[in-house]
Amino acid sequence: MSFFTQMVQLQLELFLLMAIGFGSKKIKLLNDAAQKSLSDLLIYVILPANILNSFTSNVQVTPSLLQNFVLAFLISLVIQLAATYGGRWIFRKWPPEKAHVANYGLIVSNSSFMGIPVMERVYDSIGVVYTAVFQIPIRLTMWSAGLSLFTSVNGRQAFRKVITHPCNIACLVGLCMMLLGWHFPGFLGDTVVGLSHCTGPLSMIVIGAILADAQVRALFQKDVLWFCLLRLVVMPLMVWGLLRLLGVDPVLTGVAVLLTAMPAGSTTAILPQKYDCDKAYGAALIFTSTLFSIATIPVLSLLLS
Repeated sequence: MSFFTQMVQLQLELFLLMAIGFGSKKIKLLNDAAQKSLSDLLIYVILPANILNSFTSNVQVTPSLLQNFVLAFLISLVIQLAATYGGRWIFRKWPPEKAHVANYGLIVSNSSFMGIPVMERVYDSIGVVYTAVFQIPIRLTMWSAGLSLFTSVNGRQAFRKVITHPCNIACLVGLCMMLLGWHFPGFLGDTVVGLSHCTGPLSMIVIGAILADAQVRALFQKDVLWFCLLRLVVMPLMVWGLLRLLGVDPVLTGVAVLLTAMPAGSTTAILPQKYDCDKAYGAALIFTSTLFSIATIPVLSLLLS
């Protein structure tokens, strides 16, 4: 099976899982409280277990792997800085209530709920390991520059949110275990593996439930489509071109490109709601970019095959 065909099959599978979440929310099988509980379960239990499992799944520690960890962090940091300051310039003439939400959507992609399952299926454990490192700068800018778009940011609080995030803790613990050659004992290891297997289905169901709150009439407005072009096509193509030019490892390049091509993160609607900004516009950006990503991610995979 070709890489492109594999990506098409994967996106269709993820779409069906999202449709289950979408339908469950629409028929009220899932309510807001249940949706939040599932999201918390993902963030605090399932995704950290997936990261730990990936770091301890016989990944061979080599100098080139450690070099790629540093490179993954730096690549992500550059992308985040470009998204932060580039977005301010690109959206400078937009109405402030939309500009702030769109800028946040460029800064924070759905690299956890959607990115980790995709990377695991495409690149196996090493894809999740690179993703875990890649996400550290994303969370850093999410709680600093991203949050500052809606409210004043306390630097100490932002730093605490980053270092106490369950996925970042799992990344650090997993990295230490990998370097020391430690593994979980039998029953504990089996539990971590079992939780890890829940990542894909549960993540997509939660995303589908989030998308159910979007207003249909706002989904395909011109500014929403412009955002999707930037988020799903322009940014990943720029990353692909630069990393190819620099001769970066193909797997790390693939992870960086596909993670950059992920749709807007779920907090693109959650934070505007919390801080009295345009929640409906955030939901439209999430829904439309997620819908289009089902097609754009397989097409981008043609560049990586």
